[in-house]
Amino acid sequence: MIQLTKRKVVITLGGNAILTDDSSAWGQQEVLKHTAEHLVAFAENGDAIAVSHGNGPQVGNLLLQQEAANSENNPAMPLDTCVAMTQGSIGYWLQSALSKALKAKGLTNDVASIVTQVVVSENDPAFENPSKPVGPFLSEDQAKAQMDETGATFVEDAGRGWRKVVASPKPISIKEEQVIRTLVEHDIIPVTVGGGGIPVILKDGEYTGVEAVIDKDFASQTLAVSLEADLLVILTNVDNVLLNYHQGNEKTLFKVTAAEMQTYVDEKHFAAGSMLPKVEAAIKFVEHNPSGKAIITSLENIQGALLENGGTIITH
Repeated sequence: MIQLTKRKVVITLGGNAILTDDSSAWGQQEVLKHTAEHLVAFAENGDAIAVSHGNGPQVGNLLLQQEAANSENNPAMPLDTCVAMTQGSIGYWLQSALSKALKAKGLTNDVASIVTQVVVSENDPAFENPSKPVGPFLSEDQAKAQMDETGATFVEDAGRGWRKVVASPKPISIKEEQVIRTLVEHDIIPVTVGGGGIPVILKDGEYTGVEAVIDKDFASQTLAVSLEADLLVILTNVDNVLLNYHQGNEKTLFKVTAAEMQTYVDEKHFAAGSMLPKVEAAIKFVEHNPSGKAIITSLENIQGALLENGGTIITH
């Protein structure tokens, strides 16, 4: 392996790196064993790393379970608590898998899962236009009853039923930033900002959880900026970002500046619920840290990210 100068690296995992067809605890742990074997290449190279992850399928399944068991004596947990619960379960699985993979390589790094709160603004315009679907599908009557009872917003979803939507505000800062920084500086690998972090607002000197979902790519970018990371690696299910995706005239992007990538965003090349937040997070990272790089690629192409010569590399 080519030894690069020691870097600070934030790696964020897409859902395919955690969950495939088997949503059981055992099935997800099996997937993470494979994932961890790829990730430890950075530690083997001597890099100081932090790992973040999504939780979309997991928190969705948990919300279904909460709703199914909801009763006066056993009330369903609110969304911010469900995010915390999935941070804990995925963090537990991932720190276990990473610890085993590190040991197999003869590495002694410790791994620690951090239940992470991410600060958002209560004045974020996203709260005026909730758009992120969460939880189970309901009938129209059930949805309207819930809206009358709780004030929540439900929308009809492509003929499949009515679904609750919540705000997706932009992250401002990470409450546990100093804890995470200390771990990274001591070569301890934190698993952090899971699922975008638990959304909280700061009011009258106190942090309070809110009913919202933060995009994990933007939260990971916020973490990378705060850590002054050298590299932000955004893992997804393709090796490279593509223009004209599935249109017969696809163009693969290899090395591109943030300004060029912003042009492609403005031309609406990327889907809002898929590649767009990854691209926007990468742009924002290099704009805030001009000496850094962001790489969007697949887990299987992790070696290209490690050597900074594969995937789509975004620079200032």
